[in-house]
Amino acid sequence: MPATTRPPLPVVVAISLPLLLALVVAGIGITARFAEPGPPAPDTTPLATPPVDAPAAAGPECAALLANLDGDLPAGGGTLPVRALAAPAPDGVRAWAAVPRPVVLRCGLPRPQELTPTSALLEIDGVRWLELDDGVPEPVVVTYVAVDRPVYVVLTTPVDAGSGPLQVVSGVVRDTLPAVPVAVR
Repeated sequence: MPATTRPPLPVVVAISLPLLLALVVAGIGITARFAEPGPPAPDTTPLATPPVDAPAAAGPECAALLANLDGDLPAGGGTLPVRALAAPAPDGVRAWAAVPRPVVLRCGLPRPQELTPTSALLEIDGVRWLELDDGVPEPVVVTYVAVDRPVYVVLTTPVDAGSGPLQVVSGVVRDTLPAVPVAVR
């Protein structure tokens, strides 16, 4: 019976390594194809904020409030970074990057028409808020208006952001702006 000869070790390695590499690449491709996609990253480019009627936005109350809101906000399981505003940025605005829409705070707006003597108000950290949604069956954003301060503060957040942004902003509003009676008319 003839003796079998083994191929030299360098030949075995030269054949085995490409095969092993091909198997690893195929495994990664299959895993990636069936993996759940992660949540989209928030847009962090400068946010264009159209001007709105905000008669008190350039006043000292709004300047003080914005000076105390210069950090990130907690939301859901993470944080929302401050988002720059595109020029020309209106007075009284601060924004944070979030998905599907940014969190936007506007200070110095006029009294909301929705505020009536029968409006239900939320009280968070001593601040009274009027809650407004975007008017669709499954809202994407919710807007809160602080109605018991010398200036109206409006915070718009994605529904999925949770209560973190509202809680932090409430604490800063409470500590920065004195409480006043709610003016329903």
